[in-house]
Amino acid sequence: MIPRRAIRRRLLLMAAVAMMTAMNGLTLTSCSDDDDNDVVTPTQEESVVLSCVNPDYLQAGDRVALISPSYFTPMENVEKTADVLRSWGLEPVVGPNVGKVVDGRYAGTVAERVSDIRWALGDPTVKAIICNRGGYGTIQLIDQLTLAELKASPKWLVGFSDISTLHGLLSRAGVMSIHGTMSSFLAKGGTDETSTLMRDLLMGRVPAYQLPAHEQNITGKASGVLVGGSLCTFTPNLGSQADATMGRDLILFVEEVEESMHNIDRQMRILQMNGVLDRCRGIILGEFTDCGTEFKDASGATMSVEAMLHEMLKAYHIPVLCGFPGGHGDVNLPLVMGAPVTIDVRPDGATLQFNIDGDQQIVNTADITATPTPAAVRMRLAGKTE
Repeated sequence: MIPRRAIRRRLLLMAAVAMMTAMNGLTLTSCSDDDDNDVVTPTQEESVVLSCVNPDYLQAGDRVALISPSYFTPMENVEKTADVLRSWGLEPVVGPNVGKVVDGRYAGTVAERVSDIRWALGDPTVKAIICNRGGYGTIQLIDQLTLAELKASPKWLVGFSDISTLHGLLSRAGVMSIHGTMSSFLAKGGTDETSTLMRDLLMGRVPAYQLPAHEQNITGKASGVLVGGSLCTFTPNLGSQADATMGRDLILFVEEVEESMHNIDRQMRILQMNGVLDRCRGIILGEFTDCGTEFKDASGATMSVEAMLHEMLKAYHIPVLCGFPGGHGDVNLPLVMGAPVTIDVRPDGATLQFNIDGDQQIVNTADITATPTPAAVRMRLAGKTE
């Protein structure tokens, strides 16, 4: 088994190559005193605001495809997820290659995983796609798919973690998608808020989130297009057709799992050096589950990831919403990637509004996260929360 961090180190090398490629497309300023007014000229893509279509919401009886674009998922989990979808009044259909295992980890060869994506997109009776698991592998699919085929038949695609790559591809293709839970979690029963809010969203009830205050928040209000996901998944995609951060007026969502603080800082610096943070109107920090605690504040106390990022992001004078319950924790509330959103961060709390079609559903995240989950307890015992 290849350790997760070893995989991440390989991806960092890819990110460095992407960074150099992106730099080659910039007009560089002169270092002479006579050229103080020169500026870096943004590329055409960096001047564009992403505009994504809202796929049709589901109705009772609609067919939903279950596919595995990354690591394999035990068929028991897939079958339990199919039962959950049936309980929601939907008809599950399993991808032809789901259940295969290659190299002990992947859910099929690259060709087989791409084939299942194309099958789900091309079948007119399939109305939505739920990914079974993340892990690793979607970066291998970037150059195997075209933006045109992703846009040809807009459907909701649901997933997170390694599926952040597919969210980037879909956003670049002009199709919204859902950063939300997958079969590995749905198989537990599908009655928790993480699952039911995702179900509601698929059926047209769009969450309007209300969040409690967080001491690392940076106040302000901003609107933009929501992009991002797993930091160490989407950062290596810079410069590729899966890079949804190339546009401007971004609201960047960031979450991570089992990463050191210094690697999180490294990834954010890569985004910074590529001008991504300059194009952000606001930032949402999600869960940093089981991440490192190696840095200390001036008093010697353990510093949180949010505190570290606060110090970095305050220079941008944009709102930063901390503590959104989305990512690898036990609560993973759905987000619409590629959607126009508005965040309003105030001293007494914050809101996140999706400016898309659908019936609004007010969701107070404090009501959902009030009871400590097992992951939250582990984090607290490890000293990884503030």
